[in-house]
Amino acid sequence: MKEKDFFNKFEQLPLGRIRPSGWLKNQLIIQANGMTGQLEEHWPDLGPDSAWLGGEGEGWERGPYYLDGLVPLAYLLEDEKLVRKSQKWIEWILDSQKEDGWFGPENNDDWWSRMIVFKVLIQYFETTQDERVIPFMLRYANYQLRHLKKRPLSEWGKARGGEEIFSLIWLFKKTKKKFLFELIELIKEQSTDWVNLYENYPFTRYVTEFNHESHVVNVAMALKYFGLEFQMTGDDYQREILEKTLYQLTVYHGQMHGMVSGDEWLAGTHPSQGTELCSIVEYMFSMEILLKIFGETEFGDRWERAAFNALPAAISRDWLAHQYDQQVNQISCNHAKRNWTENNEDANIFGLEPHFGCCTANMHQGWPKFVSNLWMRDEVGLVCQSISPCIVNDGDVEIKVEGNYPFELSAKLTVSSTINQVLKIRIPIWVKKIVIQKNGKEYPQEISGSYLVISHENGICTYEISYAAEIIKEWRGQRAVGITYGPLIFALPIQENWQITAGEDPFYDWEVLPESDWCYALATDEDYKIENNLSLKKQVFDSLNSPIWIKTIGWKVTNWSIKDHSADTPPYTVKTDSQKELTLVPYGGAKLRIAEFPTVDRRP
Repeated sequence: MKEKDFFNKFEQLPLGRIRPSGWLKNQLIIQANGMTGQLEEHWPDLGPDSAWLGGEGEGWERGPYYLDGLVPLAYLLEDEKLVRKSQKWIEWILDSQKEDGWFGPENNDDWWSRMIVFKVLIQYFETTQDERVIPFMLRYANYQLRHLKKRPLSEWGKARGGEEIFSLIWLFKKTKKKFLFELIELIKEQSTDWVNLYENYPFTRYVTEFNHESHVVNVAMALKYFGLEFQMTGDDYQREILEKTLYQLTVYHGQMHGMVSGDEWLAGTHPSQGTELCSIVEYMFSMEILLKIFGETEFGDRWERAAFNALPAAISRDWLAHQYDQQVNQISCNHAKRNWTENNEDANIFGLEPHFGCCTANMHQGWPKFVSNLWMRDEVGLVCQSISPCIVNDGDVEIKVEGNYPFELSAKLTVSSTINQVLKIRIPIWVKKIVIQKNGKEYPQEISGSYLVISHENGICTYEISYAAEIIKEWRGQRAVGITYGPLIFALPIQENWQITAGEDPFYDWEVLPESDWCYALATDEDYKIENNLSLKKQVFDSLNSPIWIKTIGWKVTNWSIKDHSADTPPYTVKTDSQKELTLVPYGGAKLRIAEFPTVDRRP
């Protein structure tokens, strides 16, 4: 392994070079005003007694998980209150290091939770340049090198060793310390062999017993490890086995929202199986890393699909409650026994800590890291991975991205630079046609691979980019179908009745009960009409105020029932008694919904 092996197609910009704007900034503000900004005052695991603040309370992963989202959120919003909140945690962590390099709570000697801290410190260093961080990380790396052989990785640390390899590669690039090669090899040797697992894939059905290899969060994290191995070795086989891995996960456990099932373990393709919120934010992070390493649009498509659909679906509109598990076909969120692989009866209610608190701590990284990866850099210029609204400031270049993407498939880029600059815009796989104008006039298209290339001359110019897309029917099991347009999935919203069952202000537990019919099928040959209202509300993921919707005809199904308190399998042979105009809305805004529909074939 040599330094040149740590190759990325693109490099991530330091935290703070990209700031959110428009609807995306509103998401971060809602998050800051909601759970992320208020948890410490109301959840004991992150309160003053946390062992990560020197207390005697929880001292494993919850403090580090929380920081992995709090730190980037604070600095992206330039929110002084949140910066102060995060700084007290950082100060305690940095001050906790002993002479031998060990750090953290006395009541926790686990390797895994400290791997998360490294990811936090990278983000913190990138925006503050705090000179204490890199020596701190090097001392701990030396400690690990001395102790891992006699106290090797196990359990969660073994399954997730690649998380630290990611950080150590970053640390080597900063310091050029050769001993880090040895530590990386040692961690790789002690970690789960994910390549071997997917060469001989054993999880081809609903999993019924615990193991780390089928735990959905571990699965989501592990996807990035193939890319990290490619970085270290340059072995093209890692890309091949990654493609095989993604294919197998999709075939055996893929869900309409782009994620795999996992209600705790991999659970098959049924649209009423759950997907854990932790796995969504970790999957997004894996796609961000793979997009950076390989530069292929597939990873950007997967990343946007999770961000615009699965992530907001699992979080209440005010960011004061979340689900542990979400269902593609989710007809109620209540305390009831469902066909989970392991989770409890409260796993799909909205609340402070449904089922288990890992998601309460870990959900915060989703939107901030999404913002931080909107643009990257290659050897010639800046690279746009999503035309979501933001402002990029990278030295000689400032780019203001305006628009309502993904609710409108276009954006205006105002580029101001003192030098000539090559810009690249990732072209999603669903794009049928691109229209680009420069200062209001047609601009000749240059496409390299899956990227649109703009050769910008110094000065100020405005580029308007529009994508053309089609409504797509995605076929699922039992001849069921899902509807997508661009990166958005569309669902039939079910009228919601929110009822408090426990908790206290501001964090209540809520059951969400249905107050409208949901048993509808779509015709295979039916027309679909897109409508929109792009006077966006602050919360765009709201089925009552959707910025875009689809009108179509649905057929009332009489032989689709409830099983295990969830929608049963969409029937293959559908019986209907009437038809009705349906309004489908973006999946992320409908907390009760049907997104995988049985179909009616009306051909003679």
